[in-house]
Amino acid sequence: MDVTEWKTERKPTRQITVGDVAVGGDAPVSVQSMTITKTADVEGTLQQIYALAAAGCDIVRCTCNEQAAAEGLAQIVPRSPVPIIADIHHQYKMALAAMEAGVQGLRLNPGNIRKPDHIKAVAAEARDRNIPIRIGVNAGSLDPSLYEKYGGATPEAMVESAEREMAYFREVDFDLMKISVKASSVPLMVEAYRQLSAVTDVPLHLGVTEAGPPPAGLVKATAGIATLLMEGIGDTIRYSLTADPVEEARAGRQLLEALGLRERKNVDLIACPSCGRAEVDVIEVANRAMEAFGERQLPLQVAVMGCVVNGPGEAREADIGIAAGNKRGHLFVKGRNVAVVPEDEMVDALVEWAEFINEHGTEAALERADTTVAEREAARDRSALLESQGDDANRTGEKIVEIRKKVAG
Repeated sequence: MDVTEWKTERKPTRQITVGDVAVGGDAPVSVQSMTITKTADVEGTLQQIYALAAAGCDIVRCTCNEQAAAEGLAQIVPRSPVPIIADIHHQYKMALAAMEAGVQGLRLNPGNIRKPDHIKAVAAEARDRNIPIRIGVNAGSLDPSLYEKYGGATPEAMVESAEREMAYFREVDFDLMKISVKASSVPLMVEAYRQLSAVTDVPLHLGVTEAGPPPAGLVKATAGIATLLMEGIGDTIRYSLTADPVEEARAGRQLLEALGLRERKNVDLIACPSCGRAEVDVIEVANRAMEAFGERQLPLQVAVMGCVVNGPGEAREADIGIAAGNKRGHLFVKGRNVAVVPEDEMVDALVEWAEFINEHGTEAALERADTTVAEREAARDRSALLESQGDDANRTGEKIVEIRKKVAG
């Protein structure tokens, strides 16, 4: 029998987009994870986001629990290679501030923000900005009235929690939703999603919350997520592990590949979104790079970055990358600058170094390089860019002013 005959038909759902990532409908099942840095630590958070993207993550969630986090998001979003979702808990004003910061999505826990007026205020703002919201139901934090009604955390209680939140959203004509009904119990989680899938066509985000550390956490999360995916339920997934979040992204990608829901890749190319610091047309360079790599069997993570100010540090987990600066391309290996080439030779140099690394390894590539000269030239071009562009090339200061107004209001 042809292997394609074994594929499970996915349950039809409505499609929404988180940034440029489609979720639901006929879109591929996407992989998500969450940073564990303080969001106010902009550089540390961005480094983790790039590491997650290099590991196969399509969407990244960051906590937004205070004003400093919202202000951090204003600086993170323009430089992130993937869409950013703000994780909101008790303070609805943080959701308003996160949207002002430019995030591409929100996650609200209906057990934590309970006032209908607050929920609807967030939904109305999201509607006007065309920003999707995930209703993140958690068995451990339901509204107390639901525990009382159902005698504890049951699939029925979790589904009702989601339906209540959807009703609030619909009162303000907001329907850019996706839903999760997570639990740390695999049987409870599986049954809650089955019941929810039977009553809605909203895209579903799958996960076993607090799965724990590997290897037990991997087994637990896989048991729940894979069961539902094989039943055709689920549009986007997250492994919630007590581990480096990069392990979550890798596990999610590997699971989808194992189930035949995502194609295996050769080169895994990540690129920055071309913010105010970009010295080249990042999209054009990334497309040329993808064309140049073609079907080469190079299982490497390759980064194309718009500027040498941030690029090598943000994409330090990539096997090989290139960043633009002062009409030159700065090649880096695992975050270390290794060579400088003319701008029009960036893609050729990237391919040549990738082939060398694939054949000889990272250490041989670093030994081959004159890192002293490369790092000196990169530092020179970084200084020149900072001098010409200033510290706020992305005009985040203006967003921060508006964020403070949202929080104070």
